[in-house]
Amino acid sequence: MSNMISSEREEPDVVAEELLGAARTNPQAFAAFYRHFERALLGFFMRATGRPELAADLAAETFARALESVASFERDRGRADQWLFGIARNVLASSYRASRVEAGARRRLGLPRLVIDDHAVETIARLAHEHEHEHATLALAALPEEQRSAIDARVLQERDYADIAGELSCSEAVVRQRVSRGLRTLRERLVR
Repeated sequence: MSNMISSEREEPDVVAEELLGAARTNPQAFAAFYRHFERALLGFFMRATGRPELAADLAAETFARALESVASFERDRGRADQWLFGIARNVLASSYRASRVEAGARRRLGLPRLVIDDHAVETIARLAHEHEHEHATLALAALPEEQRSAIDARVLQERDYADIAGELSCSEAVVRQRVSRGLRTLRERLVR
């Protein structure tokens, strides 16, 4: 089990699926699965609600439902992250319909009511922001070099198009096109 958790070189989905498979009989594996997805799930709920307390409640119920149904996960039907975020979308939808956060799974598991203080609220908001920043950084790194360089120069360094064009030995129109295409790609990747 420890080699599954410590293996940072493995693709994250493979690690998550192994943890979820092991969680059927090993509580520590589910705890590691929880830690693996905590930031991403809080970020998802923060984007959906804009409220750290509500995001924490929704995440708690999602993980409780995941724990209840861990035996239903089948690798051949999808990835572990898809399974978990499917549960999250269902929790969010049912909470919207009921105009309150559902807590059935937490009650069935005997988990106490979630109470968070101001520090926890700040931590959740920070974790969600860090996850979004990490996701944006990875999306930027995945762009073609010419688009990444143009966005870095124009957006991050706030340089003029003429200055960038002179440095890259191309026209301003080409730089504008690279920035535009790169930003469009980033928007598409970050909205998913």
